[in-house]
Amino acid sequence: MHDPLSAGRRLASRAIAWQAGATALVALAFLSLGASSALAAAVGGGAAVAGNLAAARMALGGGVQPAGSAIGRLLLGVIFKWVAVLTVLGLGMAVWRLPPLPMLVSLSAATLAFALANLLKR
Repeated sequence: MHDPLSAGRRLASRAIAWQAGATALVALAFLSLGASSALAAAVGGGAAVAGNLAAARMALGGGVQPAGSAIGRLLLGVIFKWVAVLTVLGLGMAVWRLPPLPMLVSLSAATLAFALANLLKR
């Protein structure tokens, strides 16, 4: 029997793992500029990972539901994702005073890794 929710969970897990790997690579690259730049890169990519984890849990956590409920959960997941990303980035810049460029580069790399993981489903 085909379970589309299980396939969706596997795809989300793989995409989040790709994001974590991209975040680690960018943080290692920024380590040459100092520990605060590497930490900023880790926070930026971590924001993307946390946001997509929240979105996946929201979108795929309700089991089989009617179409309207499924679309609603998907939209709420996207909202939670961006709220999580913006909150972590805001904390990184305003509270922790981390440099913004490494955070944005890492967020971009993690987002690109998420897209690539979804394109390369094999």
